[in-house]
Amino acid sequence: MKYPRTYHVPFSPGATSDDKRLSEDDFLKHFAHKRLVFTEKLDGENSAITHFDCYARSHGAPTRSPWSINLWGNDGLLWRVKSLIGENETVYGENLYGEHSIHYGNLKEYFHIFAVNNGKEWYSWDDVEYMAKILGLPTVPVLGTGYVSSVDDLKETINEYMSQPSAYGDTKEGVVVRIEGAFPVEEPFWHHVCKYVRANHVQTDKHWTRHWKKAELS
Repeated sequence: MKYPRTYHVPFSPGATSDDKRLSEDDFLKHFAHKRLVFTEKLDGENSAITHFDCYARSHGAPTRSPWSINLWGNDGLLWRVKSLIGENETVYGENLYGEHSIHYGNLKEYFHIFAVNNGKEWYSWDDVEYMAKILGLPTVPVLGTGYVSSVDDLKETINEYMSQPSAYGDTKEGVVVRIEGAFPVEEPFWHHVCKYVRANHVQTDKHWTRHWKKAELS
């Protein structure tokens, strides 16, 4: 299953004309007064690993790009963890092997898990963390958990997180907000997950594939 489009929160400055944005009413209806998990949005390639292969964002075919060779290469992550992933499970993560717009000077691992599903439901955050432990991989950095009662409350919370540096460097791309519990895959994804992206975040351009460079681990 391809990872669904993630809507922006109502005040996300990094939303472009092609992006979807939650209305304030939609946010209040689906997120207010529910236990939320706030994670750092890392600047990498949205990738997925299954029992059978690994995929980049499109999922049209298994990825074999040079900037994802850490996943599919002879000693790649896929071959180390595929036997631990159920045949119906998909593990989604941010692959930071190819450096994008943000330089991370304190990177310890390339692949950071942010979601798992089994074809029927998206796992709770507790189960995402449990899967990460089974695979011996990190999740994306958790910034905090808690409740918000209004859009102003959400803005205050996110602004506080954005005032702090990335877990791996100076610059933080954004914040992802998700419902802590599990939810069915047939429900609209934007009822359960949304994001904030910093202003003027530079997206990968058409020349990136020719000039990309490998990120270094510290």
